[in-house]
Amino acid sequence: MAHGRYTRVSLATTSTAVAVRLSKPVTHGPLVAFAALVAFVALASSPCRLRAAENLVFVTWDGFRWQEMFTGAEERLISKDFGGVSDAAALRKAYWRDTPEARREVLLPFVWGVLAKDGQLFGDPTRKAAARLTNGRKFSYPGYNEMFAGFADSGIDSNNKIPNPNLTVLEHIHRQPGFADRVAAFATWDVIEFVLNRERSRMTVQVAWNPLRDEPLTEGQRHVNAMIKDLPRLWPGVAYDVVAQAAAREHLQKHKPRVLYIGLGETDEWAHARRYDQYLDSARRADRFLREFWELLQSLPEYRGKTNLVLTTDHGRGFGRDWANHSATTEGAEFIWIGLLGPDVPPLGVREGIEATQSQVAATLGKLVGVDFPSAAPQAAPPLNLAKP
Repeated sequence: MAHGRYTRVSLATTSTAVAVRLSKPVTHGPLVAFAALVAFVALASSPCRLRAAENLVFVTWDGFRWQEMFTGAEERLISKDFGGVSDAAALRKAYWRDTPEARREVLLPFVWGVLAKDGQLFGDPTRKAAARLTNGRKFSYPGYNEMFAGFADSGIDSNNKIPNPNLTVLEHIHRQPGFADRVAAFATWDVIEFVLNRERSRMTVQVAWNPLRDEPLTEGQRHVNAMIKDLPRLWPGVAYDVVAQAAAREHLQKHKPRVLYIGLGETDEWAHARRYDQYLDSARRADRFLREFWELLQSLPEYRGKTNLVLTTDHGRGFGRDWANHSATTEGAEFIWIGLLGPDVPPLGVREGIEATQSQVAATLGKLVGVDFPSAAPQAAPPLNLAKP
């Protein structure tokens, strides 16, 4: 559109516009082409940036291995000896198929039917695309710090309930205009409250078996509190995934947050118990929740076509008989995976020939809602490269 003696050409990238000064209003012909050419040159000479969506959902599956993510159930673990499986025949019927592609699809139908087709998935070592943590500890608090703060902190060397001294990307987003009181976290593990430093960040952070305090409670929130009260507690510091899932769903519909983190932990707990059957079942339920939650997002006008999804894990696990373990001395526990889906994620599928680190997750989360995290946290790694090679 012409504005007096200027024509402004807006480009479909983040806050990019080019003004071209002309001798008279532009309406047609060569001058229009000239203005478009100038705009194109300006775009080509500027760094490629994502058009950030308005919202972000970030989900973690604690301790879920890349092996199951990319190849499905592992045959030797479908046994009493290796996997603690009492009914190997039933588990084999549920999850074993002749090819890795079929096995992963029956285990994780949403990840492989939607996310891996319409989004991107990093971390398949067989495609020269390994994703690794860099903290060297290979257990939870160091991993969650690395993904939220963007770097490995050698001072975080336990799972103790110590407030995180590092700025997290969620806290930084929460401080930005338009995000105050619109960033929330729901997690099964009670230590996440300290990882995200709830007291300092002043975000909504709901963890483990703590009842919801969000009066007046909705009927759904009262149901969540009833579950918290009545469910048996196998793990004192870790609630069942269904608790965090239901609480997050209620918060989404009641408060319409722009950034929502959901941390699920059953995969890790069942792996530590050496129950491969329960480990696979919990992953399958987590995948179903992801599908249902994504469908809920697409049904709401505030989120439909305006929301990016990121899915990852805090650490890997060992190989063979060591599959249940993860520590600094556990070979292979440094390998993780990262999945992304949404309007700002080109549909490149399973990435090949590109490696990634857990430390890149933080800046990626920020970038997907238009926030430059490394500018506030210089130690943070740069975001993942989501562009086509």
